Amino acid sequence: MTLLTPRASLAFRLALRELRGGLGGFYIFLACIALGTGAIAAVNSVSQSITDTIATQGQEILAGDVRFELNNREATEAEMGFLRGFGKVSASTGLRSMARKPDGSDQALVEVKAVDGAYPLFGTFEAEPNYPLHALLSGQSGTYGAVAAPLLLERLGLSIGDEILLGNVILNITGTIKTEPDAVSEGFGFAPRLLVSRDGLKASGLIQTGSLVEHVYKIRMDDPAERSTIRDRATKDFPSAGWSIRTSDRAAPSLTENIERFSQFLTLVGLTALIVGGVGVANAVRAFLDSKRTTIATFKCLGAPAATVVLIYLFQIAIIALGGMVIGLVIGALAPIVASQFLAQFLPVSTDLTFYPGALSLAVLFGIMTTLAFAIMPLGHSREVPATALFREQGFEARGLPSWPYILLAAVFLLALAGLAIATAHDRFIAIVFVGAIAFSFVILRLVAAGIAWLARRSPRVNSPALRLAIGNIHRPGALTPSVVLSLGLGLALLVTLTLIDGNMRQQLTGRMAAGAPNFFFVNIQGSELEKFRSVIKASSPDGHLVEVPMLRGRILAFNGEDVTKRKVPPGGQWVLRGDRGITYAQTLPENASLTEGSWWPKDYRGEPLVSFSAEEAKELGLKIGDTVTVNVLGRNITAKIANLRKVEWETLSINFVMVFSPNTFRGAPHAWLATLTDPAATTTQEAAILKSVTNTYPTITSVRVKDAIDIVNTLVAQLATAIRAAASVALIASVLVLAGALAAGNRARTHDAVVLKTLGATRRMLIRAFCYEYLILGAATAVFALFAGGVAAWFITARIMRIPSHFLPDVAGLTLITALVLTVGIGLIGTWRILGQKAAPVLREL
Repeated sequence: MTLLTPRASLAFRLALRELRGGLGGFYIFLACIALGTGAIAAVNSVSQSITDTIATQGQEILAGDVRFELNNREATEAEMGFLRGFGKVSASTGLRSMARKPDGSDQALVEVKAVDGAYPLFGTFEAEPNYPLHALLSGQSGTYGAVAAPLLLERLGLSIGDEILLGNVILNITGTIKTEPDAVSEGFGFAPRLLVSRDGLKASGLIQTGSLVEHVYKIRMDDPAERSTIRDRATKDFPSAGWSIRTSDRAAPSLTENIERFSQFLTLVGLTALIVGGVGVANAVRAFLDSKRTTIATFKCLGAPAATVVLIYLFQIAIIALGGMVIGLVIGALAPIVASQFLAQFLPVSTDLTFYPGALSLAVLFGIMTTLAFAIMPLGHSREVPATALFREQGFEARGLPSWPYILLAAVFLLALAGLAIATAHDRFIAIVFVGAIAFSFVILRLVAAGIAWLARRSPRVNSPALRLAIGNIHRPGALTPSVVLSLGLGLALLVTLTLIDGNMRQQLTGRMAAGAPNFFFVNIQGSELEKFRSVIKASSPDGHLVEVPMLRGRILAFNGEDVTKRKVPPGGQWVLRGDRGITYAQTLPENASLTEGSWWPKDYRGEPLVSFSAEEAKELGLKIGDTVTVNVLGRNITAKIANLRKVEWETLSINFVMVFSPNTFRGAPHAWLATLTDPAATTTQEAAILKSVTNTYPTITSVRVKDAIDIVNTLVAQLATAIRAAASVALIASVLVLAGALAAGNRARTHDAVVLKTLGATRRMLIRAFCYEYLILGAATAVFALFAGGVAAWFITARIMRIPSHFLPDVAGLTLITALVLTVGIGLIGTWRILGQKAAPVLREL
């Protein structure tokens, strides 16, 4: 230890002195580390900003301390007494319905929310004009008032002061919504918001037997400490209530979970950029040490031990990497402030300058691991090469692998990097798959590079000197082939994967799904209206196919008597247990489903309650035939045995249910009906006429035009794809930087080659052609790999994980090929143009 400390001190002083000459050769290294670290720090800082805001402002986001939700029924007097025992209660009712112009000329789907005078218990509701909410909802001249989202007024061509019909009541539009405090916790809506009073909603006649209605009760607790026990007490006192309970410390659990998953995905993309940048680190270190060969030789000739030489340049690499990480941390620290400017209207993001040490520390750890993992091997080369060899050789390219301690150390840091990615992931399985895919890609890319060199070595002799020189450059010792293929391959493969996934999702939404989907969904059809409703549809759409099913809502409470909240469920099945599910009953097997196991019950079945479960979801939940499912419907707990499993084609957008019960299960239970209308020949004008006819005849029936819903989803997918592509571009930028670094690393050898060839009579035009051919071959080969690897990865994600049809998209192939060629040829020529102008004499004197 006494010998090591002075040696390290001396090496540190020499490293600092040498850095006074500038960072020549290390700018790409610096950029790669800053880019990857910044991406990881930014993604995790923004994610933590959102989740922390949800946690710290939970009362405002939830508009209460606790939220109780009941579907299709209001709370009983006993239940209301229980809730009022904890503090002040605010009741609201939510449903989807149709809002119409008074003359019946136009209509639009709306998300109705009816509130009482206590709303909101926390937070502030803002409208334009900014009057108190109770005044806006009380209306004028004995009518009821309504506050609408600006989008609704835009769709119907209305303005403040106009009237609008909701069900059977006329509402006066008294304002527009600016800020709805609990909008985030209420979840995603397919339609604009219409806020009314509870009295106004009752007057509309929309709340009928079996209507799909959410009744929400929020409590401002007298003693907030009771929040931790209220769920257990509610379950104990009212075991069959079937209510969903949410507290302000988890005001928006679905949003939080989705943000965590999305941030994990973007973190892995950032890690890809950092790993691609790691290749740049290796190239930069190799090029830097190559440029320092005379200095290294001098150190060794003066008696410096090999370990001291390694320490000198390790300190330099560490200092420069630290500078890159500081730049990345600044980017990550400022990211939440920048993001808040774009996300504030959609998500709860803090606008204050807040640092998130956990997110920044994670980025630093990734940066350190990546730097060490990829810098160790080139440093090992500098130790192994003797001083005499340094004076004779141009660089380290032909020296092979360093000694085993350096290989082992590099492997340890790579494993530590992989372990850190897995340990910090929200979904460990996805992280393991990612790490495995990256490792596999490195191996495959090395094999691809070796295969290209092998083919070039064994290619037949060509007459063109430029092409012959290009082929020779691909397989000669110290060729750029491995570096170019590795640096460009990872970035392009990631871009192809994400583009193919986006393309297949869009194709599914606008192609097969849109073509096979019904034109309309009709909700809240009362049994007494069913016959006349059929007549209206028949008159409006004579060739249309109408399908009707009974519709109830139920919440799954237990499987085989075990509380589902205590059951560990894979991510693929969690949506089934989240909130209430639509359920139905049927005598016969639905026409858009097929049995995969078990048998259907007889038409006149009168035995114990039976249920048919979706096969895919049953597998995710670990269910089989003979298991029991307990659901709460209209305040009653019903237990049914799984009689069969069936395959459900969700992508058709037809009427599908996870659970279909035997008819005797709900005999006598009040319910409404759900219907779909499919008419492929209907034009937009005809669809508008159908919508107008149904809405004017039955104001309480909710009509959903499927194309409008698909357009909304398509818009969301497009916005999501834009964010993902922006993140993927970080990895592609890193690839470009690494490619530039790889070319810079080979410039010294290229300079000698160019000078010798020009001395022997080669023209600059011929050399440029040779370099173009070389880069074209490497770019095309890398594009072929990216298409194959990205295509396989996209197929696995779309077909196996997302469960949608996967197709290869030729336009993606063409774009990838063009991108690869432009990058390799363009950057290659930029990097080599300068060396073609080198004077011969200084270079020849060094040979």
